Amino acid sequence: MRYKNGLHRKCYRQVLCLLWSFFLLFLQNFTKAGEQEAARCDTRAQLIKRGCKLDEIISPKNNLTIVKEDPLSLSFSQQEPVQLRPQKINLRLRPGLSTTFSVSFKRVQGYPVDLYYLMDLSYSMKDDLENVKELGQDLFAALKSITEHGQIGFGAFVDKTVLPYTNTNEKKLQKPCDENYQQCQAAFGYRHVLSMTKSEVEFKSKVTEQSISGNLDSPEGSLDAMMQAAVCGDKIGWRNSSTRLIVLTTDAGFHMAGDGKLAGILEPNDEHCHMKNNLYTKSTEMDYPSVGQLAMQLAKNNIQPIFAVTQNVEIQLQQMIPNSEVGVLSKNSDNVVKLIQDAYHKLSSKVTLTHVNLPANVSVVYTPKCAHAGPAMASEGVCDKVGAGQEISFEVTVTVASCMENTESFTIRPQGIKDTLTVTLSTNCECECEDPKNSNHPHCKGKGRVSCGICSCSEGFVGQFCECSIGDKDEHSLRASCQRNNGTECEGQGDCVCGRCQCHTTESGSSYHGDFCECDDEHCEKSHNKLCGGNGKCNCGKCECFQGYEGSACQCRKSSAGCQTPNNTVCYGRGTCKCDQCECDEGYQRPKCHECLGCPDPCQTKLNCIECLGFDSGPFKKNCGACSKSIYHEMVDQFPITSKQCHQKDTEDIYFCFNSVIAYHFGYVLNLPPDCPEPPSVTAIIGGSIASVAVIGILLLMLIKLFIYMKDLKEYRKFENEKKKSKWAEVKLTRYLTFTTELVKSGFPTH
Repeated sequence: MRYKNGLHRKCYRQVLCLLWSFFLLFLQNFTKAGEQEAARCDTRAQLIKRGCKLDEIISPKNNLTIVKEDPLSLSFSQQEPVQLRPQKINLRLRPGLSTTFSVSFKRVQGYPVDLYYLMDLSYSMKDDLENVKELGQDLFAALKSITEHGQIGFGAFVDKTVLPYTNTNEKKLQKPCDENYQQCQAAFGYRHVLSMTKSEVEFKSKVTEQSISGNLDSPEGSLDAMMQAAVCGDKIGWRNSSTRLIVLTTDAGFHMAGDGKLAGILEPNDEHCHMKNNLYTKSTEMDYPSVGQLAMQLAKNNIQPIFAVTQNVEIQLQQMIPNSEVGVLSKNSDNVVKLIQDAYHKLSSKVTLTHVNLPANVSVVYTPKCAHAGPAMASEGVCDKVGAGQEISFEVTVTVASCMENTESFTIRPQGIKDTLTVTLSTNCECECEDPKNSNHPHCKGKGRVSCGICSCSEGFVGQFCECSIGDKDEHSLRASCQRNNGTECEGQGDCVCGRCQCHTTESGSSYHGDFCECDDEHCEKSHNKLCGGNGKCNCGKCECFQGYEGSACQCRKSSAGCQTPNNTVCYGRGTCKCDQCECDEGYQRPKCHECLGCPDPCQTKLNCIECLGFDSGPFKKNCGACSKSIYHEMVDQFPITSKQCHQKDTEDIYFCFNSVIAYHFGYVLNLPPDCPEPPSVTAIIGGSIASVAVIGILLLMLIKLFIYMKDLKEYRKFENEKKKSKWAEVKLTRYLTFTTELVKSGFPTH
């Protein structure tokens, strides 16, 4: 069954109940004719103003039920302590209406601590390992100062045993350290050495057995090791009721998701436990985990990491992983005990309340109530400097944005603590009206029942009061006649009554109109912040301007002064004048629509008509009437205006000229002079062009010839000079030989 506006009962009630500040009136005959039933949903003050009585107003309230609220524990015993109160809450909320409840927290004194010491055993940490072997007594002493129920475990890591992280030579895999260093164990990814224990002797014994290893690159596989330590709870020995800490000591950075591609490892980390014989078996098969994956598993398993790194390592995991601490490790790790103590006190004194599995349409805001409270936030609430045994509280505000079909739940928990608060959530989207039991109520013309003041019609009847019988037609086809282009029924602004739209009234009191209620007179264009500029009336979204005004918002006075052309036309007849500016026909250019860059040449298109009208000749000679209807012409001695002059040849090869100007929409004005200047001779132009080219070519050839002659003359003169020099040298040689011969003949010795 449907209401008169076509909405199902459930949907209609959801619409009425969605806004938290609205109330529902179930009084019959409250709405006026043509008024939407949504008018029943309004503020309490508005409903009372319209004559409603308080007992006739329905406003659904939120409901909070505490299901489980065990008292907070005073101290730790062997039983499970309670540190968060309450433990279970049921909420039934009205969408948009918030509800607030209080959550209390008190850290139990002497609460157990499980500390897992995860150490980098690459070669650069050899000095640190020697110190850690001697720190067992100090570590247990520090743990006992915190709680009597402390345990310590130990694990070690290096990196994946594949290239390029580790040398895969068989000898190097067995002994990856410096050849001079004898105590070196085979390369490995991550090894679990010792499960949680209270025995100081066992811890020292297992750590003493450890030796250094090595790899090639500087970053290590620390994320691999932390992931396995987090998800392999049964192997590590984490207790259900304890503060879980992982202390990571390293002097290098870390590989993360994607780095495995360098070794051809493409399978992403699956966040599962893969431990066999205390070794991580999928080290060479799965990629490193991402920081996000690691952070999620640490939070899921209530593990808080402490990063003990050397000063030369910049580690950003503290910002990426919530509820973690970073401390600077000395070169030989002799300050690790104090570092762990300081980090634990920082972590335990800071209480962060947050949530998991929050539904998409639910929002939560935390307001801390403590001495050192952080700001109210939607993601978490923070109280700092909280001591053991000190009770603090948080105000938690929950809001549902929309109706939910099914019951959902989410969990509120302190970070690093096992205790949780489960919030079960449902919505109240039904308005509980005291409806008459009569199924054929007189208010509905005896053809339906009243539901929250609105008629729910029996089968075969529709309308606000079930007054319309659909007869042989089915309801779907009847309602289809109220839809424009298969759209919304009556555009959502009216009711479909017997196949015709009855339009609603607008907020201002006027009515929608049109066959499909598609029109209103309130949404026209504005000018000077006035509808239709105050110079017209709005009708169905368009302005109808008063006399003397024009424009889309009636913003202009009618005037054509700015559109006048030199030939006393408006926009040269090629456009209309609006707001004292030309709006040109397609193709013509502003401002006056004088030129048309893409239009055909009028000298060609009007040639035949000009020949017919002006000289009674040409192809249209026998049918000039068609030209006279579209072209106005006048024979003149000279052109009265300046415009394009056309020089064309008629059918008898006689040139004539005319002036072409578009004057009106119906055609051209053509001014035809009796005589036309002779056009230039094409033969003379072509001949002159050829002669000019020939003369220029001859001159260029002469210049080239002259240049070549001058160059040759210069070379010849140079040759003559060289020739003269060679003749002089020959004469000198001849004289020398003659002189020498004479000396020999005379008996003088020669060399």
